[in-house]
Amino acid sequence: MWIIVSTFLIAGLVKGATGMGLPTIAMGLLGALMPPVAAATMLVVPSFVTNAWQLASGPAAVGLVRRLWPMMLGIVMGTVAGSALLVRMDPLWTGLALGVALMGHAGYALASPSASVPRRSEPWLSPVVGLVTGAISGATGVFVMPAVPYLQSLRLDKDELVQALGLSFTVSTVALATGLWGHGAFRPGQLGLSALAVVPALAGMWVGQRIRARISQVVFRRCFLLLLFVLGSELALRPLF
Repeated sequence: MWIIVSTFLIAGLVKGATGMGLPTIAMGLLGALMPPVAAATMLVVPSFVTNAWQLASGPAAVGLVRRLWPMMLGIVMGTVAGSALLVRMDPLWTGLALGVALMGHAGYALASPSASVPRRSEPWLSPVVGLVTGAISGATGVFVMPAVPYLQSLRLDKDELVQALGLSFTVSTVALATGLWGHGAFRPGQLGLSALAVVPALAGMWVGQRIRARISQVVFRRCFLLLLFVLGSELALRPLF
């Protein structure tokens, strides 16, 4: 129990400090201790609560839903389909997939390439990005790739980007829960334990928001991404030993 509390406290702290990372950190830490499908069921309620709060924390939600609904539809379809892999594959290999996703996200973010997607490309690119993000989310429980770099490339302002991330992560969470339930890996009785993780996650967010105001965001972000890369490496290499 203390492992779960500590995990979501740390994950909430990172989300409070950076605006993202709760499912990623939670899956990285819990995935090292239990099968990824069990870790994914644990993060459903705290991920939904924290990301829905993030989505609702500004005036741009309706406009973002209108603009990004093709991407959200792709996320739902890809996640529900991809969750079959999380349920049926050997935990070592789903752990490897999770590790590769974590390493890919950390490596991309550390490189910080600058990209911009023209508005005219969004109608066909958004659903493709959604499908790929959904497939990775369903198979690994990690919602970030390639959704986060894509949303960053849309040149949204800071507040819109935070809300867009909240929208993407909220839809991904609901789709993952639906996929796990459809494949018999998520039952209503598990909601109680998942709900208990909301308290440390929110407490961590509160602390993280205050840390963000006191330290260099660049230093914190770099340390966070290096931690993700180390966690991903450990999970990816586990099947080899």
